[in-house]
Amino acid sequence: QVQLVESGGGLGQAGGSLRLSCAVSGSIFSINAMGWYRQAPGKQRELLARITRGGSTNYADSVKGRFTISRDNAKNTVYLQMNSLKPEDTAVYYCNTDPPLWVNARIFWGQGTQVTVSS
Repeated sequence: QVQLVESGGGLGQAGGSLRLSCAVSGSIFSINAMGWYRQAPGKQRELLARITRGGSTNYADSVKGRFTISRDNAKNTVYLQMNSLKPEDTAVYYCNTDPPLWVNARIFWGQGTQVTVSS
């Protein structure tokens, strides 16, 4: 069974921090690079950060130096540490494989977790 369960979102203040977690099905986690994505209102979903099985990371310019992706292979969990938050970070955040996972001929997404940053 495919599972992507995001948690840890909420209301943050500009300049503050939040940590997101994503529990992932073991079969997916052990095979794929994982990524954190976000979708702000009226905008397309974008890939923010990715991490390979071996721990190599890449970041979008918009979050580089502020966000850190990590993974715990023993717990099948991927994290996103978000520091120096900005109001423009407000969005629904999703984790997924990179590239995103296809299930039954469509891209599979979890429920996401809302992050709202106040100024």
